Amino acid sequence: MPFTLDDLDARIALRAAASPEESYTAKLISRGVEKCAQKLGEEATEAVIAGVTANKPELAKEAGDVLFHLLVLLRAAEVPLSAVMSELESRQAQSGLAEKASRKPS
Repeated sequence: MPFTLDDLDARIALRAAASPEESYTAKLISRGVEKCAQKLGEEATEAVIAGVTANKPELAKEAGDVLFHLLVLLRAAEVPLSAVMSELESRQAQSGLAEKASRKPS
């Protein structure tokens, strides 16, 4: 059976419950939402660079880091993965262009 985001989320939950001295995930979460967001931003930038330079192996690696750090940020912010998946599911009823056109201007 393939590894899923739910599997990764469950692993992060286990590691988050560990001691920060024993788990990178627990240590990162103990430093707060801001630090988790910073790490996500760093990894996203590295993924962008890999994409722009067409380095496919590096992009795959950095995409993994982005997904990991996004789930860590969600856990630190107490936003369940299921909420994100529900949001994505709700967007399936219309095209992305129609959804964007329906947004109110800022």
